[in-house]
Amino acid sequence: MLMGMISDERPESSLDEGWLRHEGSGKSPVAIGLAGRCLVSSLLFFSCLFQVSYRLEAGVAATVHPLATRAALRAMQAGGNAVDAAVAAGLTLGVVDGFNSGIGGGCFLLVRSPRGEIMGIDGRETAPAAATRDMFLVEGVAVPEKSQSGPLAVGVPGALAAFDLALKRYGKLSLEQVILPAAELAEEGFVVNASYQRRVQGVVDALKAFPEASRLFLEAGDKAPAVGHRLIQVDLANTYRAIARDGIDYFYRGDLAHQVDHWMRDHGGVLRATDLEDYRAQLRPPIHSTYRAFQVVGFPPPSSGGVHVAQILNILDAFPLGSMDHSSADWVHLVVEAMKLAFADRAHWLGDSDYVPVPSGLVSVDYARALAASIDPKRPSKVSGHGQPPHAMKATFGSHTTHFSTADEAGWWVACTATVNTTFGSKVVVPQTGVVLNNEMDDFSAQPGRPNFFGLVGSDANAVAPGKRPLSSMSPTIVLKDGEPIYSLGAAGGPTIISQTVLHLVLMIDFGMDPQQALAHPRLHHQWQPDRLIMEEGWPDSVVMGLRRLGHEVELVPSLGVSQAVAKDMSGAFVGASDPRVEGSAQFE
Repeated sequence: MLMGMISDERPESSLDEGWLRHEGSGKSPVAIGLAGRCLVSSLLFFSCLFQVSYRLEAGVAATVHPLATRAALRAMQAGGNAVDAAVAAGLTLGVVDGFNSGIGGGCFLLVRSPRGEIMGIDGRETAPAAATRDMFLVEGVAVPEKSQSGPLAVGVPGALAAFDLALKRYGKLSLEQVILPAAELAEEGFVVNASYQRRVQGVVDALKAFPEASRLFLEAGDKAPAVGHRLIQVDLANTYRAIARDGIDYFYRGDLAHQVDHWMRDHGGVLRATDLEDYRAQLRPPIHSTYRAFQVVGFPPPSSGGVHVAQILNILDAFPLGSMDHSSADWVHLVVEAMKLAFADRAHWLGDSDYVPVPSGLVSVDYARALAASIDPKRPSKVSGHGQPPHAMKATFGSHTTHFSTADEAGWWVACTATVNTTFGSKVVVPQTGVVLNNEMDDFSAQPGRPNFFGLVGSDANAVAPGKRPLSSMSPTIVLKDGEPIYSLGAAGGPTIISQTVLHLVLMIDFGMDPQQALAHPRLHHQWQPDRLIMEEGWPDSVVMGLRRLGHEVELVPSLGVSQAVAKDMSGAFVGASDPRVEGSAQFE
């Protein structure tokens, strides 16, 4: 994780406009003016090295990779705003963090304008038109491999359409300006760090089953690249340059769409060029809720994150958490019980609200109070199933992921979470494109009641249907105090995204932690089924033992996801927080 910042006190000569124009000079995007380069490089290096927060005057960006943070900062240096910076970061992450996200996947962007308007941009993948409810069943039983890898696992990608919509509606730079530097990076290559090497190592056997993916991401086609190896992606660079030239039509209606179509027809997939042609990113009004005296803004369905972050916080609002010890078994118990209740509702009620009714009563304060009253502070509750929110059928909403946040002094704030789902998505890369295609079809309920890759169960509300968007846990969140934004945050890690986001908010709001302290705090997660509390190994033994005495089944794991946040402190200065769980963040080119 790297957090970066820029200052508006810089000479005009510190910007090399050739970085934006790319007028055939062959210069690397690193070739910005010396003063600007030294300033940004030094600040980024030290923020990463010491894992601390820094104040700045003009803008801030927090991403999972230093090169993506640098791209975001350069977009702001070039006259762009926080929206341009977020898109620049997202496109760069598709190069250096392609096992997590990219234009072959999807995203949710939450954008706040200087006028105080907040809008969600839905770039979630959709099911192809030829998708069927039972497409992953064999003899009546769901076969996980069919929805998790290979051609049938691929949903229609939406990230590029969402990025394009964000730039056209809210940005100051063009798609060409923000994608060409990422294309140059793909062509010149980047140095593989320990985190990248470890992620590839975990899926070597899976990648070996797909010739193009193994050619691109494995050394000699059979092993993870060594730390220090320069990974060059010429095909992806060419795809990015074609998009810069022709716009997103190249991806959704041009040569790439037809290449994908031909490959899918030859390999038993159902994704077609017409699916790409018909794809549209959607503008969606966000979910507004209140926790203590803070306004919490989240993403609506098909995200379950905005709904259940709000629901869990509403439940916890009934308890005086700030007067408790945030490293005690009693405090953890209350948070866990609230999570269980929300995830039970998620399993039953949540789906794409364009296709099924999703009750807005899930974020009702009265409903949350009723759920809070059911919590026993001394023992775990047996949550047998979902609750019944008010007016459930009448009042409805109209791990392997990455989150990045940006903000600028003009008042633009962005929270974006992007994904291809599991590591390298479906493992499908259509030859000559360089684009890793998602496996988001696994986020549907292939068979109601049966768990997906993340152990999540769902109901008919999240069943496969043509054009439908699968349920997501992505939770980009913006928090305001007295109408002014103070936090932009989110997380990566499948369903733990929701629990991470809730935990960070509680720690900052109830216990006064700054973002860096909140992100460093040990994490926990409970998703109702399986009935198991997962905790990071950093929790004190006394807390773990106390929870087991209360009756919780506790599993300890080394890490639960990765989070990013940007904020404004009491003085009004920007602060960026980096997640200390990410290795290799001190490496900077």
